[in-house]
Amino acid sequence: MKLIVTVGMPGSGKDELLEIARSIGLATLKMGDLVRDETRRRGLPLTNPNVGRIASEERDKHGGGIWAQRALPKLTETRMLVDGCRSDTEVTVFRHNFGDLFVLGIFASPETRYDRMTARSRNDDGGSLQDFFDRDRRELKWGIGNAFALADGMLLNEGPIDDFRRSARAILEKVLAQKDDD
Repeated sequence: MKLIVTVGMPGSGKDELLEIARSIGLATLKMGDLVRDETRRRGLPLTNPNVGRIASEERDKHGGGIWAQRALPKLTETRMLVDGCRSDTEVTVFRHNFGDLFVLGIFASPETRYDRMTARSRNDDGGSLQDFFDRDRRELKWGIGNAFALADGMLLNEGPIDDFRRSARAILEKVLAQKDDD
């Protein structure tokens, strides 16, 4: 199996990367969807506080790799991209189960990410600048910075969207080609 796992702060461009991945034939899984599904299962509205609370509660109860562990049974295709790894523990779960793993970091500045999140208006994004920074602090507490440190490659997403799309396609194709040669 060829597995690419992304790590990036909210609003960094992970959803955009997912679209690129699908366009080149990669199956995808959003780890955030697992958390949102659990939030819905509990009958809670999809708000930033609810989704964050469920994500944290499950990590506290079952360990920092719980969402990666729950993703494993869904990783059935031969070429996949998993979006939204949030900790070094999750990276370890994936590396343990898939030796042929490429961790791809996506970086955008806080200002750029806040502007994007405000524009997309997703229910679980929150709305205020304070909500944005609270969410960043929560994700940093989970260990996303440590996951970034384990990245095998990095995409910078500060400029025009077409530049990011070209760079994203190029790195995904390069990773897949390298893996095909192994």
